Amino acid sequence: MSVTVNRRTKIVATIGPGTEAEDMLGKLMSAGVNVFRLNFSHGSASHHAEVADRIRRQAAATGCQVGILADLQGPKIRISSFRDGAVELRAGQHFRLDLELGDDQGDAQAVGLDYRELPGSVKPGDTLLLDDGRLRLEVVEASTTAVTCTVTQGGRLGSRKGINRLGGGLAAPALTTKDKADIDRLVEVQPDFVAVSFVSTAEDIHLTRELLGRHGLQPAIIAKIERAEVVAHLDTLNGIMKASFGIMVARGDLGVEVGDAELIGLQKDLISRARKMDRVVITATQMMESMISNPMPTRAEVFDVANAVLDGTDAVMLSAETAVGEYPVEVVRAMAEAALGAERHPVARTSRYRVDRQFESAQEVIAMSAIYAANHYPRVRGIACLTESGTTPLLMSRLSSGLPIFALSHNRHTLQRLSLCRGVVPLFFDCRHTDAEGAEQEAIQFLLERQQLAKDDAVLLTRGSVMGQPGSTDIMKILAVA
Repeated sequence: MSVTVNRRTKIVATIGPGTEAEDMLGKLMSAGVNVFRLNFSHGSASHHAEVADRIRRQAAATGCQVGILADLQGPKIRISSFRDGAVELRAGQHFRLDLELGDDQGDAQAVGLDYRELPGSVKPGDTLLLDDGRLRLEVVEASTTAVTCTVTQGGRLGSRKGINRLGGGLAAPALTTKDKADIDRLVEVQPDFVAVSFVSTAEDIHLTRELLGRHGLQPAIIAKIERAEVVAHLDTLNGIMKASFGIMVARGDLGVEVGDAELIGLQKDLISRARKMDRVVITATQMMESMISNPMPTRAEVFDVANAVLDGTDAVMLSAETAVGEYPVEVVRAMAEAALGAERHPVARTSRYRVDRQFESAQEVIAMSAIYAANHYPRVRGIACLTESGTTPLLMSRLSSGLPIFALSHNRHTLQRLSLCRGVVPLFFDCRHTDAEGAEQEAIQFLLERQQLAKDDAVLLTRGSVMGQPGSTDIMKILAVA
């Protein structure tokens, strides 16, 4: 009997107009999507709630454990609108960012702003980056109501494009009025994850958790790392990570602020740091952007995905590729193939994390010992975790291994959260009707029937001596598959 090959790296796909229909959601799940991203920069909360219902119906019909991530818009600093939709700026010309200009009043000489603090936040000599760095302006003068600039890198500038400052520092509060209103409506969506944009301190995460808690919501919170000043101060970065379930390496705005050359090393450092701190990490932005309009990725895009996988990322994310792209199913398949190819490399299967570290709980001892044993006993074909809270499989997933970690639980909230963890295969399994020994045998039979194991394999199983109690994992066994 052939055994199922499980992709370890998870895929996050952004939903948009071309992918929100129920049949398309099913196709994306079949192609390999593990988590769907609802982008609150577009659409209403009620519409996102409808899409979330469709996702859950399709997941139930196919038996998939698929997570839902609500991504808050955050304080994106943007210009206002142009009369004709866009203008062409030439290097050397003057251009003004003016608070006194309203919507649709922009032209080739000036455009309005939606960020009233900008004139007081910049000084002559600063470089402003528009439209993800495609255009550059040098600040000449800043008054109380306007910023006068010289265009140093021109091009076509459309309405509502974003503004960054080279080196960062344009720090509006992470949670805007819109974000707080969206949080109030998330009870309709019931997301498994909430991503907070432009996080600047751990307090942004604590406030988000408090606001969610007022509605009885406890989703896992993902901090989007996209500000230069955050990655420049390790205490701030570490505090944000400790406060969060995980991070997103948001390479768009972060790359604009620090520069693409600096971003390469930052991505590796952020992934490594997150794993060492038992946090999940998503690598995002422009991973397969050419597939918005082409049916095949470029070789460079395949390498980009593979590089993130070899770095140890939990998940790779698709944005416009699936939100508005012409080939959403094909791009998911291409990303899955790239990830699987990288995972076959020995580097993706080994890790020295925690080799010299003391463990803090019996649960962590069991989790780390299980991975070590599985990596050194060739008969073991997988690790089965009978889990309530999901902590043990999460800890296991921080160490690299070529073996699947089967998270077996009756708690759907736990399974949804584990849908983002590298190497974890979340499976609904209810053993509350039997004793511990019976649960072990049922687990083996369950995995056999799903072609996750074959006869004469061995499986490493972990559970708590007190079945059904969160945080009680303290038993590890190697069981033969008969």
